Amino acid sequence: MNNPNQNQDIPAIISSLHQTYCRLTGQNIPLRFDRQRLWFDFTKAGFTLADLTAVIAYLQKQIRLGRRNVGALKLSNLLQPERFEEDLHISRVSLSPPKPKPNHPIEPPRLPSKEQSERIRFYALEQLRRIKDSLRLPDPAAQRSSNQNLG
Repeated sequence: MNNPNQNQDIPAIISSLHQTYCRLTGQNIPLRFDRQRLWFDFTKAGFTLADLTAVIAYLQKQIRLGRRNVGALKLSNLLQPERFEEDLHISRVSLSPPKPKPNHPIEPPRLPSKEQSERIRFYALEQLRRIKDSLRLPDPAAQRSSNQNLG
C-alpha cells in the first residue's frame, strides 16, 4: 500500500481507475463528483490499479461461489477504505497456492525370491489341506461298513 500516485496526475489516475472498475464489473456509470471523491480517497490511501483488479477478481469469485453478495461490487461498498483493505489482504492470502509438499519417492514392495515364493506357496497349500480335512464330514456309507466289520 505504498503510494506511487503521489507525484502523478491524480485526475488521470482517477479516470483510469474508474474505467477499469466499469470494464471489470460490466457497469457503465458516470464519473460524477461524488465518485471522483471516492477514487481520490482510494488513491490517497495508497491503493493502486493492481489492488483494485485483485480485489474485484477476488469478489467476483466469492460471488460466483455464493459466499458474497453482488452488492460487494457496488462502488460505494467497494471503496470503503477499511473494507477494501481487508478484502485486499484476504485476496492475497486466498490467492497464494499452498506450499508444495516434498516429493519422496515411494519404493515398491520387494518381491520374494523364487525359494521364498515356493515356501509360501507350499505353506498355503498345506493350510488349505488342513482346512479342507477339518471341514470334511464323515461319509455315512464308510461308517456303516466299519460298524458292520465290528459286529
